[in-house]
Amino acid sequence: MGIEDLAGAAKNLFENDAVQGALHSEQAEGISDGILDKLEDAVGNATGHRFDDAIDSARGAIDGFVGDK
Repeated sequence: MGIEDLAGAAKNLFENDAVQGALHSEQAEGISDGILDKLEDAVGNATGHRFDDAIDSARGAIDGFVGDK
């Protein structure tokens, strides 16, 4: 199985209605918020908080793809 096959399988899985339903659930929102909060804090600390606006913007963009809010 080549990389193209793996990429195709991942794409098919991601496009599955059940997977999309799980990604856009209230439970996924809670889990993703916790992960994104920790990631935002870690990256902010690693950069000395010089890029907090950009980090916050990226967090918001990512959060829009997972969960129900």
